[in-house]
Formats: sequence, structure tokens, C-alpha cells
Amino acid sequence: MQVRIFGHEPAVWLYVINAVVAFLVTIPAVGLTAETSGYVMTIASGAVALVSALLTRPWVVSALTGALSTMLAGLASFGLPLTEQQSGAAVALVSAVLGLLLRSNVSPAATPGPAYHPGVHSG
Repeated sequence: MQVRIFGHEPAVWLYVINAVVAFLVTIPAVGLTAETSGYVMTIASGAVALVSALLTRPWVVSALTGALSTMLAGLASFGLPLTEQQSGAAVALVSAVLGLLLRSNVSPAATPGPAYHPGVHSG
């Protein structure tokens, strides 16, 4: 199953957001600088990664926490009042909570039979 956000692949949304932000940088009245646009794209990339991670089954905790840490880094540039330690602790907390929630809903794969060899894959 391919991840789609409102019917389009995540990369398409990032291209559209990037084009809109690049256009807004060219309008002085908006006040968006090249540096600020970089922060906006960091947050947008993190948000798209977060949505993609949430839509993917089974959930991958590292994808969710990676998206969260990317978004926190971008938001810090806009004045989010979190230190690096607090941001790191928030990501660790989310990772631990997701691990606890997911662990109760995931079971290990059955042990393969004697004919199974880890180096051999069926075509």
C-alpha cells in the first residue's frame, strides 16, 4: 500500500509547499526571508513525514520520532520555548509511550519450521 495524503504522494505536497514558499519569498510585503523559508520547509518536511509515518502500517516508532524531532528543530527557530534537552526529552517520551502502546498490539513472528534457512528466500 502506498502512502497518500489527500490522494497525492507526500513528495508532491512537499514540492507544492516549496513552490508556494519560494513564491512568497519574492513578495517583499509578506516579509518571508530565505532563512525563514528554510525553517518553514523544515517544519513542512517534518509534518509530511509525521503524516506519512502515521498512515503507514505497521507504525514505525523511529519514523514518528524522527518526524517529531525535525518539527521541533524547525519550531525552535520560531521561538518555541524548549531547550535542546527538553526537545530531546520530549522525543524520548513520545518514543517510550509509542513503544508501550505498540508493544501491547504487536506479537513476534512464529518460529520458522526446520526447513527454513535464513539465507534462502523464495522467488
